[in-house]
This record gives sequence, structure tokens and C-alpha cells, in this order.
Amino acid sequence: MPITKADLRNVALSFPGAIETTSYGQPAFKVEKKFFTRLRSEDDSLVWIVDSIDERDSLLEMDPKTYFITDHYKNYPSVLVRISRIDKTMLRRMLERRWRAAAPKKLLKAAEAAAPAKTSPKTKKAKKRK
Repeated sequence: MPITKADLRNVALSFPGAIETTSYGQPAFKVEKKFFTRLRSEDDSLVWIVDSIDERDSLLEMDPKTYFITDHYKNYPSVLVRISRIDKTMLRRMLERRWRAAAPKKLLKAAEAAAPAKTSPKTKKAKKRK
């Protein structure tokens, strides 16, 4: 199911240190004064900063119905994502990745400390052959 603007807001603000602000007159989110994401109402997309222009170009080639850019973004490692083409799970994964890149180390450490400990699945013991 496609996400809504309310879904974007709820997911973005669920990350520690995330705040709502505006950018270019549109809803935007920051983490400790660093850009996190923003909504573009003119084309119902969100701005997602990725690791490199190469990665952005791969996304554009892989799925041009979901990912696109405008001239404004052609020299930045950012891609626009049509919100009608993603679900909440994908949104959360995308924003978690961006949050980890934007959040200061102290916030990352605090979030990791607060997260429940992951337990490894029990493995079956092999029977010894005689």
C-alpha cells in the first residue's frame, strides 16, 4: 500500500533526534540540524540522500517509475522517490539508512543501547557418530 504524507511524518519523527521543519516551504525533517528528508508536494515525492551519485544513477536505471531527479538534483547524491510507489516498510528502511548517516555518533550509540538485544537462533547440536 502506498504511503501517505501522514505516514512520512510519523515514520520520520519516529527516529531519535528527528524534528519537523520546512524546506522550500514544504514539510521537511532534520536530525540534529542535518537534513534528513523532505516532501515535495509538486510531484508527491520525497528527497532521499544516498551515498553517491553512482548509487543514485543505479537506482534511476533500476526503477525509473519510482526514482527520478530534476535538474536541481543532478549534481547531488540525492534521488527523488515517488511516495505512491513505496510502502511503509521501504520508507522505514530508506529513512533508517539516511538517519544513520545524518545522526551524530552519540545519538547512534544511545539508540543502539536502548534497542532490545538481539538473540541468535538456537542451533541444533549435531549428534556424534560412533
